[in-house]
Amino acid sequence: MGRVAWKILGEKAIKADIGLVGSFAMTYKGHGTDKALIAGILGMKPDDARIPKSLDIAKEMGLQYEFSQAKIPNAHPNTAMIELTGEKGARCDVEGVSVGGGNILITKLNGMKSTFTGSAPTLVIAHQDRSGVVAAVTGMLSHFGINIGSLRLSRIQKNKPAIMTIELDTNIEKPVVQVLRQIKDVVSVIYMQPGS
Repeated sequence: MGRVAWKILGEKAIKADIGLVGSFAMTYKGHGTDKALIAGILGMKPDDARIPKSLDIAKEMGLQYEFSQAKIPNAHPNTAMIELTGEKGARCDVEGVSVGGGNILITKLNGMKSTFTGSAPTLVIAHQDRSGVVAAVTGMLSHFGINIGSLRLSRIQKNKPAIMTIELDTNIEKPVVQVLRQIKDVVSVIYMQPGS
């Protein structure tokens, strides 16, 4: 979850506020959840040998972090809410669930509902909620022969910022991401490849 938040932020994080729900809030230190989340926020992969020292590394790198108990009605007991601030002023909020076996489910991005696991190649596309944007994105993916496994569109209000989360059947190349960024009313495109 921390690594997804780092990718969404798109720059070095200097501040992290992490709210933990249910059993996470009770056991995070003993189970190493704090170290794993901070390691991800620093950009470490799950197999990084430095994870046990991630809290010390965070201090050395100037990352201020705080863990607190959060309350979300009807939330899964292994839910985390991560709010990040980047060195250039970027901000992001990511809510997700540890579903066991090292697997996660992201449920919210910047206050908007989302659903993706990170186990498939995933596009997170922030855009203005305008007619034709979804069709332009899916049409471009079709043009490149890329099949969509799942797509979720979320918005807070009509004609305001929205987020598309698209899980793909195959990896895509950087030029495809660049083309998607040029689509009218697309604000940003983040591509997450499993294991990267």
